[in-house]
Amino acid sequence: MRRRDFLKWQLSGALWLAAGASLPAMPSALSPLSSRAPGPDAALAASAQPDIAVVKGAPAAATHACVGMLGGMGRFVKAGQKVVIKPNMSFASAASLGTNTHPEVVAALVRMCRDAGAASVLVLDNPLAPAEQCIQRSGIRTACAEFGDIVQAPTAERFYRELDIDGAQQMTTNTFLRDALDADVLIAAPTAKSHSSTGVSLGLKGMMGLIRQRGVMHSRYDLDTAIVDLNTKLRAALTVIDGTYVLSTGGPGGPGKVMQENTVIASADPVAADACAVESFEWYGRRFAARQVSHIRLAHERGLGSMDLASRAVTRVTL
Repeated sequence: MRRRDFLKWQLSGALWLAAGASLPAMPSALSPLSSRAPGPDAALAASAQPDIAVVKGAPAAATHACVGMLGGMGRFVKAGQKVVIKPNMSFASAASLGTNTHPEVVAALVRMCRDAGAASVLVLDNPLAPAEQCIQRSGIRTACAEFGDIVQAPTAERFYRELDIDGAQQMTTNTFLRDALDADVLIAAPTAKSHSSTGVSLGLKGMMGLIRQRGVMHSRYDLDTAIVDLNTKLRAALTVIDGTYVLSTGGPGGPGKVMQENTVIASADPVAADACAVESFEWYGRRFAARQVSHIRLAHERGLGSMDLASRAVTRVTL
């Protein structure tokens, strides 16, 4: 889709594009707009809504555009709900190194959730480096400062609760962040990066940041199978993948080759979002199909979503 066509779509009311995080919330074509009757553009918006939105542009604007293309945050977050956003902020480094989610992507998501009427929004990750250093150096706390003390990296045992994982094939139990379990809506907001054990680390793999006992996933189980088991318990309603800086080698902690792709990918289907990210970028100097990533293929086979991009409606926009 060319920019000119995109703007025509916007002006017709089928898509509302927010140009940055400071703008007000986008009206959702698929969510209630007070008591007004649906306008003539409602059917067009519904028919034009893609399964996967891919936008090239500045981080905040691209994030707003992606969510708008999916129907707006009102499709995912209702008034009074508790929301947890799970970015990558496990390393004490800036987003430009490709290890952490761009802070403007996270702040844009928080703003949209607030504007949709969320009762609370928390930004959570269980970091691999000292928590305070990760929160500060990632830039995420600063970007979200206007919303209060919502960026947290809990590590103490009291913040976690052990639960069984129904339907798991291998990892039948683990300790989960209490706030993640209590949330009405879970939003995955990973950065797109490589991983030495799983090939890539995206939305599905990123859920490991909401548990305490990650080591057992590497040592006791097949890691890819355990990732799928975990996602049967922690199911993201919305996945927004930050491809501003893609760490295509040396992940998850770097250093490695960082490609500035200035891209955001979003979908209500976590498997489709990850599959799209795999096939949109170069990894280790070459291109891969989503089916070549074991945990994505296994998640597809177990019905957590679809990796078959040919059967999905994908809309790509350059701002």
